[in-house]
Amino acid sequence: MLNFSTNVSSLIANQGFANANANNIANVNTDGFVPTQTNLTNASGSVTASFSKADNNGSTLSQTDLSKEIPDQIIIQNTHEAQASAIKTQDQMIGSLLDIIT
Repeated sequence: MLNFSTNVSSLIANQGFANANANNIANVNTDGFVPTQTNLTNASGSVTASFSKADNNGSTLSQTDLSKEIPDQIIIQNTHEAQASAIKTQDQMIGSLLDIIT
């Protein structure tokens, strides 16, 4: 049986990742800003995101590292595309099965 819930949980977790990442990038010029780190975990067929503040190094400047944040944006985009494609394929398969049955 097809399982949409894994793909949907991945999309939701990655949306949280995208929000945290966008906030980090938006605050790249905010003095004293400590970025949020995102950890994605897969347990029992469900993807979840957990968030924590990065270690504060005491800098008066923003601690956002664009060399980390920009590639994360690419990963987030690719993950969204892959999960959306999987959901679309599952939807088409269910449609085909219903066509066969009727």
